[in-house]
Amino acid sequence: MSANGALLHVHDLRVTIGESQILGGVSFQVREGGITGLLGRNGVGKTTTLRGILGLVPRTGKVTLAGEELTALPVHSIVQRGVGYVPEDRDVFGGLTVEENLRLAERADSEHRYALIYELFPELRERAAQRAGTLSGGQQQMVALARALLNASNRILLIDEPTKGLSPLMVKRVADALQRAAQIATILLVEQNLAVARHLASDVVVLDQGSVVFAGDVAALVDDPALARRYLGLSAAGSGH
Repeated sequence: MSANGALLHVHDLRVTIGESQILGGVSFQVREGGITGLLGRNGVGKTTTLRGILGLVPRTGKVTLAGEELTALPVHSIVQRGVGYVPEDRDVFGGLTVEENLRLAERADSEHRYALIYELFPELRERAAQRAGTLSGGQQQMVALARALLNASNRILLIDEPTKGLSPLMVKRVADALQRAAQIATILLVEQNLAVARHLASDVVVLDQGSVVFAGDVAALVDDPALARRYLGLSAAGSGH
């Protein structure tokens, strides 16, 4: 752990896919505990940043977790070091039941986490025998989050747009679950809904055109309408849901 309390350091992260440079030298840090929001308009590189941290795309630069450099490690080794990932498309196994999806995510220390999972998402217990492919989008998001939380060795969770496409009621339920989850693991959260990000995050990192254009306290961003409008867009800056 660094002296300033940062758990994750990302330095000069660069990703080029084909002829397109997606990230042009992204640098930021995530302090241990709570939620750091990764914000920006569509297409600025937020998902690629998460995938770059995890090694799912070819990248250069340096990624350090609790003082250990991860950059040269294969994806499975990075996961073993305590990096969990909840992708935007959720990646549940539709042909398997809810219970089978959760069992696949188990680790040796997972059993005591089930009480927390079912407290956060009581529907998952009720729907244990239901095939995950027949669940609503919000319920599938619950499964995806539950799988990440089952691994008690996860030190940081990379969560990509968990409220996208959900009803207002489900957005609130997922946000409440993320708030609880942040008590047991640090979270780096990609979120388009500015109201959700403001409610959950203490720190934010804003990307624009593949580079960091703001990093700091969430209030400093959202309380400056011109800044929020410039980097997040009119609709995001004015979002109240």
